[in-house]
Amino acid sequence: MSFAGKTALIYCTSGVSFTDWVRAVQSLHAFETLDQLTVQPIFMGSSLAFAGAPAPANYPAPQSNFCVLRNFQFHTGQVLAELNIHFTTVGQRTGIPVLVLHGSTGSGKGMLNPAFAGELFGAGQPLDANKYFIILPDSIGSGQSSKPSDGLRTQFPRYNYADMVKAQYRLVNEHLNIQRLRLVLGNSMGGMHTWLWAQTYPEMMDYAVPMAALPIPMSGRNWMMRRWVIDSIRNDPAWLSGNYDQQPPSLKFASTYFAAASNGGDLGLMKAAPSAKTADEWLDSRLTAPFAGDANDHLYQWESSRDYDPSKDLEKIQAKVLAINSADDERNPPDLQATAAAMKRVKHARTVLIPASPDTAGHGTSAQARFWKHELTALLTEREHF
Repeated sequence: MSFAGKTALIYCTSGVSFTDWVRAVQSLHAFETLDQLTVQPIFMGSSLAFAGAPAPANYPAPQSNFCVLRNFQFHTGQVLAELNIHFTTVGQRTGIPVLVLHGSTGSGKGMLNPAFAGELFGAGQPLDANKYFIILPDSIGSGQSSKPSDGLRTQFPRYNYADMVKAQYRLVNEHLNIQRLRLVLGNSMGGMHTWLWAQTYPEMMDYAVPMAALPIPMSGRNWMMRRWVIDSIRNDPAWLSGNYDQQPPSLKFASTYFAAASNGGDLGLMKAAPSAKTADEWLDSRLTAPFAGDANDHLYQWESSRDYDPSKDLEKIQAKVLAINSADDERNPPDLQATAAAMKRVKHARTVLIPASPDTAGHGTSAQARFWKHELTALLTEREHF
């Protein structure tokens, strides 16, 4: 499949499978996960109305909302008088509440794509929005929530994952007045947030489904690759200590490198680029494609994961945990055997490992709900034994 000189939304015409379309879009941008799939094209003024496009959403129209958290204190002691949290909801407020969490540099709205919401939120699907009230917040620093690019730039408070989870909790508990969630489900960064949710607010949920995330400290290749992006931006003279007028070139280049090194899967990338020629075309396309993003926002997002460590309080988890990972996840390789060891410390827990194949996408695999939605159905209907 050739991507030379084209963007995914133009290239993928009729006859191209949705899986290949997903991989094409992921290849052109530094997506951490598929949850950004619908966000980036919107920023670029692109349209999804091309031949062979996925069918329209089969769930109720999403609603966009804002919540203002006053006097929000960060882990550093810094305080924002007003922290704006944007969130999207699907379904009626009277439905069973479910919290769905996105990945780094993504957004809640970004998860409303055919491969994720299209497999989960429709009538008769695992999270049928006629039954469930689905809450998709933009984490601190992401989407339309408060972030450095709103004006404070590098004066914006340094936040970490604990702060992001705290803001999500206040949104759910204070603003929406929800005392207990049926489910917290997150992918990639959202998966790490889910691990923190389950132990920080153990009485707030029945089920926790962390995906593409390990219950161990941020470390190894996962952190090294994040440092690559962080240092590339900071060391770029065009960054100007965060006071740039134009985005520093390092943002796009480092993000593209990060995406190529930590997404796609070995078999998936070999399918997409089976020769040096097609590999060059694949890489050239993503290096020349438009890139939507802000250097300070990205810098803060990647740095926020530095002190992630859910390993200390796994015994506090009361929810039933279904941990979903993929065998070809470049950031969370199963060879580490981290999940199995951690699960022994969780009262009710089970793991699912999605086998690698030419159709999986490495770290991005779990963003495609078709690979695991049957497991979620079994969990919610109590057909699984823990």
